[in-house]
Amino acid sequence: MWFDAHGRKHLPWQQDRSPYRVWVSEIMLQQTQVVTAIPYFEAFMARFPQLHDLADAALDDVLGRWSGLGYYARARNLHKAAQMVHDQHDGVFPINFVDVLALPGIGRSTAGAILSLALNQHHAILDGNVKRVLARVFAVDGWPGKTAVAELLWQHSERLTPKKRVADFNQAMMDLGAGICTRSRPRCEACPLQGDCVAFSEQRQTDYPGKKPKKTIPVRETQMLLLSNAKNEVLLQRRPPVGIWGGLLSLPEVPVDNDISQWCEKYLGFTIKEQHRWPVTRHTFSHFHLDISPVLITPMNNAGHKAHTMSVMEGSEWVWYKGCTDVGGLPAPVARLLAKMKEISV
Repeated sequence: MWFDAHGRKHLPWQQDRSPYRVWVSEIMLQQTQVVTAIPYFEAFMARFPQLHDLADAALDDVLGRWSGLGYYARARNLHKAAQMVHDQHDGVFPINFVDVLALPGIGRSTAGAILSLALNQHHAILDGNVKRVLARVFAVDGWPGKTAVAELLWQHSERLTPKKRVADFNQAMMDLGAGICTRSRPRCEACPLQGDCVAFSEQRQTDYPGKKPKKTIPVRETQMLLLSNAKNEVLLQRRPPVGIWGGLLSLPEVPVDNDISQWCEKYLGFTIKEQHRWPVTRHTFSHFHLDISPVLITPMNNAGHKAHTMSVMEGSEWVWYKGCTDVGGLPAPVARLLAKMKEISV
C-alpha cells in the first residue's frame, strides 16, 4: 500500500489518537493547511488536553487559543459542541455517526474522518484533497460545490473505501491530494493512481476539479477607532455572538458615512480634540473585502472612560485593553493595528 511507504504518520493528532484529538485537528484543518495548524493544535491540546477541559473553559479562553487561525465560527462551534457532549453524552465523545453529525460544525465528511481516523470505523470522506483526487481519477466534470457533482464524488468515495484499514486508506487519500495530486503542477510521476487516472491519460489534470464560477467579490468599508485613555489602554468593543468575528473583542466601528466627531459625542459622550487617519488597510474574507480606515482619536478631556457606561450602549461589552491583558481572540487586522499603535506610543 502506498501509504505504508509514503503516507504521513507523525502528525501530532496521529499520536495518542482519540476521537477528541482527531476532532479538534479536523476542525482546525478546515480552511487551514497542515503546516499552519500544527503549532495551534499543540498549543490547544496543551491548554485543553481533554474534552472536559474545553467544555469547562470560558469562550474567551478558547478564542484566544484560536487567535490567528481565522474563521472563528470553528472555535465557537468546538466550544459549543464540547458542552453538548458534556451534557448529552456524559462527557464522552460519541462514536455513533448520527450523534457526531449532530454536533455543531461537523458535516458528513468531518464526521466520517473523525470516526474512521480515530476508531477505524467504515466511513467515506470527501474533503478538498479527496475531491481533487477523485475528480481527476474519474474525470468528474463540474465544480464540486454543486450538489450533483458532490454526490457523484461521494459515490466514488464510498465505493472505494475498503472495509479494512479504513483509517490508513482515508489518510492516504488526503495525503495524495495534499502532496501529490496538488492544485497546480501535480506530481503525477509519483502517483500510485497514475495508471487508473483518466485526467492523466488525457493530460487534462488542470481541468479537474471544475472551477468555482467566478463571482465579483464586493467591497465593504468601515472606520475603526483607536481610542486610548491616560493609562494607554485602548477601548475595545465586544462584537455580536454571530457574524464576522462573532464574540471577539474588536475596535469600535463607525459607518463610513458618519462623522466621527458627531458619532463620538452621541455614543461615547466626549468631544474629539484631534483625529489622525492612517492609510486604509484591506482584509479579505471568503465572500467580501473589508477596507478599514483606522482613525487615531484624542479626546478633548479624556472622557473616553465613560464609554462603557453610556446608556445608549447598553447590551454591549466594553474593555480597556492593555497589551499584556488576556482578552481572548482578536481579529487579525485589529491585532495588527494595536501592534502599530503600541510601536508609535513607545
